Amino acid sequence: MKRIICTFIVLLLASSYSKSHIGSPGVTLEGKAGPYAVTVVVNSPDVIPGTASVEVYLTDPTVSEVQLKPIYWFAGASGTPKADIAVPVDGESGHYKGEIWLMSPGSASIEVTVVGELGEGSILLPVMAVSTAQKEMESSLGWTLAGLGIFLVILMVTIISLSTSDSLVKPGDPATKKVRTKRWVGAAIGLVILVLAVWGGNNWWNSWSSSYERYMYKPFTATSWVTNDNQKQTLNFSIDSTRLEQLYLTRSINYLIPDHGKIMHMFLLKMGSLDVFAHLHPLRTDSAMFKTVIPPLPAGDYYVFTDVSRLSGFSETIADTISIPEANEQVVASWNDSLLIDRDDTYYITDPIVKAADQPIMPGGDIVICGSPGQKTILPDSSYVTLELPESREFKSEQLYQLTFAFEDENGEPSELEPYLGMMGHAVVFKEDGSVYIHLHPVGSYSMASQEVMEKRMESKEGRVDWNALQKQSVFRDSIDQVIADLNSLPYNERDSLLGIGMDHSTDDPSHPDHAVVKFPYSFPEAGQYRIYVQMKRNQKILNGAFDVEVVD
Repeated sequence: MKRIICTFIVLLLASSYSKSHIGSPGVTLEGKAGPYAVTVVVNSPDVIPGTASVEVYLTDPTVSEVQLKPIYWFAGASGTPKADIAVPVDGESGHYKGEIWLMSPGSASIEVTVVGELGEGSILLPVMAVSTAQKEMESSLGWTLAGLGIFLVILMVTIISLSTSDSLVKPGDPATKKVRTKRWVGAAIGLVILVLAVWGGNNWWNSWSSSYERYMYKPFTATSWVTNDNQKQTLNFSIDSTRLEQLYLTRSINYLIPDHGKIMHMFLLKMGSLDVFAHLHPLRTDSAMFKTVIPPLPAGDYYVFTDVSRLSGFSETIADTISIPEANEQVVASWNDSLLIDRDDTYYITDPIVKAADQPIMPGGDIVICGSPGQKTILPDSSYVTLELPESREFKSEQLYQLTFAFEDENGEPSELEPYLGMMGHAVVFKEDGSVYIHLHPVGSYSMASQEVMEKRMESKEGRVDWNALQKQSVFRDSIDQVIADLNSLPYNERDSLLGIGMDHSTDDPSHPDHAVVKFPYSFPEAGQYRIYVQMKRNQKILNGAFDVEVVD
């Protein structure tokens, strides 16, 4: 019963949101639009067609214009509409705002073009255009419209009645019995016609409403269970796509593509305490079946969040819960990290989440990093990482932050970090009640695989997708699995150099000369208590750190 309730809660939360995260509707990007450094935040509409709000932040004072344009994967370059102009925000230099109509469901992108003295440059931010809500009319408005409707019906019946009777009588002539009869007959006929019109209109509206609800975005459901195989625990993850009624090819499980070299990123987090964390990369054994080895985690109930991307660039999170039983003594005694199914798998066991005011202070008192308060923690290899905090030591919801992590080795010198899955760091943000989950990178919260798909689609200058030209699902799936296997067989340095093409791997920051710095642009969606797990790599070892922060309105 507890598992059923937990599963219901997670799926209820997941059903309220789309895209490759849960409970965090905004998508952020930090990168280069030609010569211009740019940060973009997009909040997609929950109804399609609908307007997406776009905010652009620039540091170059010579910028003269910012253009915004929606791009659809299925339509290609030839189906792209004209760009709209973003409006500068009064009193905020370099801040632009705009609204873009997203007219069709599926994989899309916002193209941001910056024009200035250095020339012109563009960058794509992938967004998932799907309807996730059905709007409800306010009761007061409904009753008002109903009253007006009744008034119009009475008025129309009266007009029809009089037009078939009194209007035919000459001025000054009395209304005969025949005229009065025609008046009632006309009223009856008019009423019947109007009732039939209203009935037909209501049926038409209900059919559209039913169709909209039927094809409204619904997240995939999955079933997770644990088996004991060859002296280790295995997590089995089965995706149910049988009820997929919209975007059949766009969201097909067979058309998954790797993101950061992995077909799936799975995150396990112990419910309630949030003190156990694992970042795993399951092996695909069938079109909708995935397996991974569970590291020696404490028994308990866990959230399961998995991120996947598709050939169309459509990315999303598939959520579930699972109860992990206590491993038997033989499994614990024989455990070695080499038993993990993927060499990039990692796990971390730390302290339960606590409120910011109750967090212990490390020896030496409060942490100040480059003039700002900070929260410092020691990593498993005895090096340190510090999260830079706002002056109030609290974050505000719906405000864009650069989550700044400063790293130093055991001697107080800047840590020499290495790429982990092609990036200089990964961060995962969870809200205490599990209603918010998002996987962040230094370039933002979007799927890099989705961005690459959209960029290649636009480079081809082709029109609409020829669905008949797509590879067969089984052939595509097998070829992708082979590519991933080939990537995983490469030495770390060679593999990460391929995954990190075009990425900035510098950790130097003039404002933090004594630290290696990794930043993640993010806006917390709502107030509450959050845990942030940050991941990096040093000396060929994946390291994990945990921070608890308070977010207020």
